[in-house]
Amino acid sequence: MIYADNAATTRMSRAAIDAMLACMEDNWGNPSSLYGAGQRANEALQDARERIAACIGASPKELTFTSSGSEADNQALISAARLGERRGRRHILSTAFEHHAVLHTLKKLEREGFEVELLLVGEKGTVTAQQVAAAIREDTCLVTAMYANNEVGSVLPVGEIGAVCRARGVLFHTDAVQAAGHLPIQVEKQNIDLLSLSAHKFHGPKGAGALYARQGVPLVNVIEGGAQERGKRAGTENVPAIVGMAAALEEACAHMEENAEKVSALRDRLIAGLSRIPHCGLNGDPVNRLPGNVNFCFEGVEGESLLLLLDDRGICASSGSACTSGSLDPSHVLLAIGRPHEVAHGSLRLSLCAENTEEDVDAILRAVPEVVAYLRDMSPLWKDKISGKRAFVL
Repeated sequence: MIYADNAATTRMSRAAIDAMLACMEDNWGNPSSLYGAGQRANEALQDARERIAACIGASPKELTFTSSGSEADNQALISAARLGERRGRRHILSTAFEHHAVLHTLKKLEREGFEVELLLVGEKGTVTAQQVAAAIREDTCLVTAMYANNEVGSVLPVGEIGAVCRARGVLFHTDAVQAAGHLPIQVEKQNIDLLSLSAHKFHGPKGAGALYARQGVPLVNVIEGGAQERGKRAGTENVPAIVGMAAALEEACAHMEENAEKVSALRDRLIAGLSRIPHCGLNGDPVNRLPGNVNFCFEGVEGESLLLLLDDRGICASSGSACTSGSLDPSHVLLAIGRPHEVAHGSLRLSLCAENTEEDVDAILRAVPEVVAYLRDMSPLWKDKISGKRAFVL
């Protein structure tokens, strides 16, 4: 099997597995309990908090553990909105190609009377600091812009956007789920007020995430109950998963430069090879993109059929976000960068990691052109395009 869907989830690292097993065997107590077993679990919890905070340049007290990046996104946006509401500010600025954890939360806030403005991302899938500066208003309470897009891989100028927001007195949140462990993050230097991350995107376990909130930014509970996480997130902490997250993030950050160099080379080779297929188009910024992200549209092909045939050949890939893979609608990300519905349906996302090899890339480059040609041969739409009855888009 060739696994090329690391943007959906990653295989757990040995370091994460070992850390979790040790924690489950030795630190299984409730970290809120006062007796020894509970306090040992609490020590493991706080150690993980310190290690994760160090990876992003934060203070441990600024981290709240969550069940996922989606939960962290929800809490960040709702907290910033409530703070803005108390100050008479109800305008929120975001981008048109955010993850649905952000977009759906913004829809919820719209129903509560907030005004949401989504900035256009252009064909390369990015937003500039100048766009943000021009759109901020006196009543803007929050700017939320993802660090890197989960589908097309474009990396946004987060530091520049953060500087604009800090200068204008507006809170800045970034969904860094795809960036953490793959791109350098320094929350203070980048003027980030709120940041979301998820362990299973950098070879940690599923079900563990974190929300960074700069000291002085109050959080609103989205889960009520006990006083865990300094009263900001109820529910007994999943200590083994959090310890695994810390081990995975530390390892990813320690090897970030060498991994990025290797994976970027594989990515560029894959892009160059797939670009030779007639009537295809690379999605996202061709240069400023995540190290492992390759996203193409193939005219005259349905993405679902493409994925199933690649699976038959032992290649795991995606047509977009794993969170919306059951939807028949074209990707909102591809529509946001200007792809028409007809073309957006024929997308393929391949996301690599340091475990992938040149042999994997060679196998993908053999399989994808053959599968695309096979599907086009069966497509009446493709026959119309070849005969000239319909115009090519790509």
